Amino acid sequence: MSGGTVAVVPEGLLDEGVWFRVEAAGTASAVRRAAERLAAELAMPERRVADLSIVAAEAAGNLVKHAEQGTILVRPVRTADQAGVEIIAIDSGPGMADVQYSMGDGNSTSGTLGIGLGAILRQASRWDLYSLPGKGTVLAMQVWPDEAPEQPWAAGLTRPITGETVSGDAYAIREVDGRRQLLVADGLGHGGLAAAASNEAVRAFRKAPAASPAAVVESLHRTINHTRGAAVAVAELDPAGGRVLYAGLGNIAGTVFGPDGTRRGMISMPGIAGHQRRQVREYEYPLAAGAVVIMHSDGVVDRWNPAEYPGLLTRSPEIIAATVLRDAGTRRDDAGVLAARLP
Repeated sequence: MSGGTVAVVPEGLLDEGVWFRVEAAGTASAVRRAAERLAAELAMPERRVADLSIVAAEAAGNLVKHAEQGTILVRPVRTADQAGVEIIAIDSGPGMADVQYSMGDGNSTSGTLGIGLGAILRQASRWDLYSLPGKGTVLAMQVWPDEAPEQPWAAGLTRPITGETVSGDAYAIREVDGRRQLLVADGLGHGGLAAAASNEAVRAFRKAPAASPAAVVESLHRTINHTRGAAVAVAELDPAGGRVLYAGLGNIAGTVFGPDGTRRGMISMPGIAGHQRRQVREYEYPLAAGAVVIMHSDGVVDRWNPAEYPGLLTRSPEIIAATVLRDAGTRRDDAGVLAARLP
């Protein structure tokens, strides 16, 4: 990549990333080029750009060869010290009956040389995979310039409604003064103005003082009143206290999934942050060790049942969020999912 002109990064690639539908071999090349452009923009060293190129090409190539309804998200990942590239490959079938066997070079389900998955695992800094026969596979891969940071405790994905290039849904994660807090925002409507509202909610959330979820929601309501408004919800995970604190305005769903199979929905109040605030109330829910908190916009249906996905809630937050988005997200609306799990 050195010595030449860096190509213009597609709009969105340096924030929430870019989605690709992977159906033909030419799309696999586009995924690889987008990953390389993003890596160059992030000033990753050439040797890691080369590794990323292999990961992107193999991940997309596997979808072309083996998958149904394959999609890939290419996006940046950051810590305070470095920036890397994450690729999340999602498909709806056929899935793998024996994941460990499929990881070995030379193993394939379609008669081709099965070297793709092995190459990905060797070049990626970190990866996680969940596959279920009949439902498909989700593979999350990260390439970092140096040693990969610790696995994040929360991660999310957003996807625009069919026909739009930007999503009106957004999310954010922060740790401030010992508080671990999550935000999901759904801008009113679709398209650029909805995205502007939800992105303003994200900016306000990141700047808000360390306070309870209800106080943060009140702050968001005052701050985004120049936008068309958004449904918002804020959750705070308090593992020491064994609880989740939750406050919301509008149609954002929050659920605590216990390690024992229990499922507890969390309550948001009616309203639109920035415009219509009837009341902000904060609720408290039990948070057992190993529990998972999932928040999502109304572009994701609530009928998703974790009992149909053995072992999924033990996977990384990226894998959980991507699987829920794949199987419960609707194409008739913007969709956003945020998953969190603390040890």
